[in-house]
Amino acid sequence: MSNPAMALPGALTAIQGLIKAKSKGGVPEETLELVHLRASQINGCSACVYAGGMSARKAGMSDERLWAVAAWREAPYFSEAERTALELAETMTRLSDRTGEAVPDELWERVCDHYDEPQRAALILWIATANFFNRINTAIKEPAGTTWG
Repeated sequence: MSNPAMALPGALTAIQGLIKAKSKGGVPEETLELVHLRASQINGCSACVYAGGMSARKAGMSDERLWAVAAWREAPYFSEAERTALELAETMTRLSDRTGEAVPDELWERVCDHYDEPQRAALILWIATANFFNRINTAIKEPAGTTWG
């Protein structure tokens, strides 16, 4: 199947609006790229892992940081704020792995310690959007290296 975002009038425009909105919350671009890449790794979306890696490099991310995203807990290359954002990305992406609260209060407290409300909004919307892309791309078997519209 071709990409459904191209098949329905107005869908791509709405998606592009979400992409633009993510940058208005004041979260560093590298952090946004980290959470997108981590969600995509978890979901096994080759198109988004590829695109996320390319976007992260364009945002100035070093090779060491890029290579260590999957092992962020043990890698020394991430700030506490980035680690919190990565944990939020993992938690939001692995909803079915949780018992009880989808996002534990303790994690929310740490998110609030590092990010103000517009930044939290940007992170949450961007993580959700990454998961949205992942589900579309894996459903239609979008190969790595392709781009939307």
